[in-house]
Amino acid sequence: MNEPRNHRMGRCLRLALIAAIAVGSVPASAASFDCNRARLPDEKAICASRQLSELDVEMSVRFQMMMGLVAMGTRGDMGEEQQSWLSARKKCAANQACLLAAYRQRIQTLKNEYAQLASRGPF
Repeated sequence: MNEPRNHRMGRCLRLALIAAIAVGSVPASAASFDCNRARLPDEKAICASRQLSELDVEMSVRFQMMMGLVAMGTRGDMGEEQQSWLSARKKCAANQACLLAAYRQRIQTLKNEYAQLASRGPF
């Protein structure tokens, strides 16, 4: 029985996210970046919060998965979009409510982009 490719991709993404969140449930140093190098207020707040650290890992995994699924030309646009989001995140400084909202919005955007991509399958 052959499973549709977009269903397999969705399952692979879920497994990757579960693994990333499991890793993210280790102390807050499990953010997608090295917390020993955290210098900016937003980075320090992420490293100090388990919830923010887990959201950071989830966002990073979703972003990397999407980068691997899209055409080369789209990757540049996605990279610019990610850099723009990171700049906006920095403006939150150490405000956890602001950071939570930023991560939730970015994760939802990435989920929507994945859904759009998957709807165009098979790959």
